[in-house]
Parts: sequence; C-alpha cells; structure tokens
Amino acid sequence: MYKVKLEQFEGPMDLLVYLIEHARMSIYDIRVSEITAQYLDYIAEMKRQDVAVTQEFMVLAAELIELKSRMLLPGSDEPSEALGEEDPRSPLVARILEYKQFKEAASFLAEQQEATEHIHTKPQEDISRYTDDPDELLKSDLEKFAAAFRAFLFRKQRLGEMRRTYERIERQRMSIETRISQIREFFTRRKKKKLMFSEMVEEDPSRFNKVITFMSLLEMLKDRRVKAEQKKRFGDIAVSLTEEQN
Repeated sequence: MYKVKLEQFEGPMDLLVYLIEHARMSIYDIRVSEITAQYLDYIAEMKRQDVAVTQEFMVLAAELIELKSRMLLPGSDEPSEALGEEDPRSPLVARILEYKQFKEAASFLAEQQEATEHIHTKPQEDISRYTDDPDELLKSDLEKFAAAFRAFLFRKQRLGEMRRTYERIERQRMSIETRISQIREFFTRRKKKKLMFSEMVEEDPSRFNKVITFMSLLEMLKDRRVKAEQKKRFGDIAVSLTEEQN
C-alpha cells in the first residue's frame, strides 16, 4: 500500500518518479503494469478530492496505458538483461533520466539563489577621523553632537527601509508553477507564437525574476511545452510554444 500527498508533486513526471522510487524499482527495469495501476489510482484520488486534473497528467496516463498494452504482447514479458531499442520502455526511461537531470539542475540553481540572496555588500568607509583622535567626540560642541545624532537617526531609518524592502521581496517570491502560468498568459496577451527571453523579464529585470523565469522554462522544456533556441553563446533565447500548447 502506498500513500501520496496531492500537493507535493509539481507535474506528472514528478509523480511517476516518486512512484518508481517508492516501489524501489530500478528505472531501467520498470514494472509497467504495477506503476500504471498506482498512477491511475492517484488520478482517481485527485478527482475524488475534487482536485483539478491537468492535461499533462492525463496525457502521461494514456502513454502508460499504451505502454502497458505493448508489454502484454507475446514475448514482451520475458526478463531482459539490458534495455535496447526493441524494449518499449526505453523512451520512457530516457524521459525519466532527462527529467531527473533537469530537476537536479533546477534544485542546484535554487540553492545557489537562496545562498546568495542574504549576502549584501557596502563600500568601505573612511573612519580615520574617529581613530586618529579618540577624544574628538568629547571635544565637539553641541552643534556637532546634534549633527552626529541626526546622522545616526538617518542611518537607522535607512536600515529600517532596507529591512521592509527585503520583507516585501520575500513575500513576492513565487513558485515555479505560478511562473509557468504567467508565461502561458504572457504568450496569450502578446498573441505571438515566439517570444524572446528578454521580453519575458523586461517588466521585472531583477535577478530573482530572471532566475525563476529560467527555471520555469527548464521545467516547460522538460515537459515539452515549449521549444527554445539560442543562436549564439550568451545570446538571447527564443522561446516558442509547442503545437500541443498552441
């Protein structure tokens, strides 16, 4: 018996990988009939809990059913020592391996973003006027003391503004699934079949938005929702929807 949490999966391939790993199967020797049954049970559970079943989940369900049928053909149930071109599971295995590679890359980028997000730098200040004469503040008149106090209040105010700005940015953090939906709406609003990456981030050119947009495009490429082309190194990326998404 297996248990799943409906909210923990980002897409159909994420669910499929979970089921395979949870059943302790080798990716290179998937028990298609068992995995298909578990996958369909999960889809039924989504519908029972009134969770919207997206088109991607249903497409993969149909592919698994077709693969299960092919595996039931005479001779296909014989154990194979290695997957070859004749093994009907080979394309699915290749997609799973590609998905895991993209997911690991996205996870690494997210970790790097998280690690650098809290690092702030500031130019070095000249404090020699305070260290050259330690008694200088004691000799200052009332006007200089008042000026120093105003400077202190100003810095405290700036620090408070920076803290509020940081908290606002944290609240605006979005998930990859949310950004994918925004990218789809962006194509709809522009009424174009092809858009440049620079167009997608021109409204918010912040580093975080560029990273989350790039990670979302990786996810869409993995699921074959879009196609991407970069004509030169470090050049702009042209992104177009696949025929299924048009």
